[in-house]
Amino acid sequence: MYPEYMVAPIRQDLTEAGFEQLYSPEEVESALNLQEGTVLVAVNSVCGCAAAKARPALKMALSSSDKKPAKLVTVFAGMETEAVAKAREFMLPYPPSSPSIALFKDGELVHMIERYHIEGNDLMRIVDNLQGAFAEYCD
Repeated sequence: MYPEYMVAPIRQDLTEAGFEQLYSPEEVESALNLQEGTVLVAVNSVCGCAAAKARPALKMALSSSDKKPAKLVTVFAGMETEAVAKAREFMLPYPPSSPSIALFKDGELVHMIERYHIEGNDLMRIVDNLQGAFAEYCD
């Protein structure tokens, strides 16, 4: 685990953009067991590709998309390990990946962006990927 003072500004980066920070497996279950609507889950991280690409891409895609997920949530890898583990159960069959971004519609995983999609791409390709998923699956 990281010291909270170190991750607080990283958490804040997404919560200020409208994401709800989930701290427990129960909170993850409640957020992802929705039978209607869309939920975007960001697995946040202290790594450089989260800072340089994942979080900026999320904020850019959300701020410039006509269609957006109804609910935005985040879990923090390396911190709330049980909440992250529960979120990753919902993301199966994809392997654990930090950072990563998952879009759920009506309780089903419909779009997944893994770490290798983030660190191996430029920022605008990730934004385009997210906006395409929002256009296809969100109201």
